[in-house]
Amino acid sequence: MRLYVILPLCALLTLTEQEHQHGKCACELSNSERAFPHEKLRRAESSASACNSNITPQKTVELESLLQGLEQRLGELHKDVQILEKEDDGELYGVLSLYVIENEMTEIKLLMDKLNSTTLGHQLLTANTSQQLENMKTEMEELEKFDSMQVIKGQQTIRSLTTDLDSCKRELGVLSQLPQGTCPRSRILNVTGPVFFTAGEYPGSYPYGAWGRDPKPEKGKESWYWVVMMTSNNRYSNYVRFYSSLSTLIIGVSVPGNVEIHSSNPATNTIQGPNNVVYGGALYYNCYDRDAVCRFNLTTKSVSTIELHKDTRYNSKANFCHLDECYPYTDLDLATDESGVWVIFTTALDFGNIILSNVEEGDPPVLGKTWQTSLYKQAVTNTFMACGVLYATRYVSEEVEEIFYSFNTVTGKERFSVGIFINKVSPNIQALNYSPVDQMLYAYCDSIMVSYKMFFK
Repeated sequence: MRLYVILPLCALLTLTEQEHQHGKCACELSNSERAFPHEKLRRAESSASACNSNITPQKTVELESLLQGLEQRLGELHKDVQILEKEDDGELYGVLSLYVIENEMTEIKLLMDKLNSTTLGHQLLTANTSQQLENMKTEMEELEKFDSMQVIKGQQTIRSLTTDLDSCKRELGVLSQLPQGTCPRSRILNVTGPVFFTAGEYPGSYPYGAWGRDPKPEKGKESWYWVVMMTSNNRYSNYVRFYSSLSTLIIGVSVPGNVEIHSSNPATNTIQGPNNVVYGGALYYNCYDRDAVCRFNLTTKSVSTIELHKDTRYNSKANFCHLDECYPYTDLDLATDESGVWVIFTTALDFGNIILSNVEEGDPPVLGKTWQTSLYKQAVTNTFMACGVLYATRYVSEEVEEIFYSFNTVTGKERFSVGIFINKVSPNIQALNYSPVDQMLYAYCDSIMVSYKMFFK
């Protein structure tokens, strides 16, 4: 069936019938409308493209990240000054405290210099962009006058209504359908941000890695952050790097520095793949060239292994993937939440579907209870745990990732329509870690470290 649309051309065109010689008729066609200004439209498109390239997600959250780092650093400086004021032991500890405070003030000065430079750049960008947007608005209003049949206005109304409808559906689905887990904060309502991001000490150098905070930190290390970068072929690493605070991570001052598993890379019991976590003063990761989880004690420097199920797939045979690519050596994903450490993997006997097991602490640690899901691992880009619920993400576009799946370890129920969207600063997310310490989601994205705020019911 064909549909024919008859346009009121009489409003646009004037037809004049004329009788020619020899009894023939001819029609003279004249357009009563103004000629459309194509060059003005091209200029508007060019200006819009320039704005999109100048204003990126990174720039919109960079200032907030620096301010957050400065706020934390000033708090630490205040505490150290209070300690110094209370000390009176013949100058020894006072001198040491002064050295600590001097180093902190140097770091704050570097952070403020970077903040001032960023602020100035943003002010110039804001001024230029504001003027461009005003010019574009004026030009588009002029161009809309050529839409004599109100087609554009109708399309805008339809888009607005469609967006509102989709938003209502998502909110209704999230509020009514997300599963409960094993702690009071048991339903993720939303993930906002990025709250913070930084390229770290080595911008663009190590695209694969992971970072985050220890959910069960040792005393005196509550504010520490850890980073594991794949330093060999995006596959292997032999150390974990620590930062004493978020601000030291921003300015690239690693204290206490690297903690090596082995002097060689790769070697027996070193790290394979980016999906690593730190919990209770130990690093958990996929052992090099093995279907096992390694636990590296950061204090004693000893390594213990956790054997996985028979026929566990490893060595890049069951990676996280999306339509365009797979992330190599992501067969095993380690995760943490309020209850401890989890390992997400698959075996040759489970049709490639995800298997979830918890790790029971001990010396050595052992694999605990196991759950089987119906989620195909290579249809997933990443996973993380929160309150005893497994969540999985998938690639939507270069700007958006979706938390689309959940598995409740208490009820055993699965959902494939969670529908929570994450705004990305880079196309790929190589690792996701949830920290119950601050309810933040830590993402490692093409060498950029990003954090998101999670909201629970």
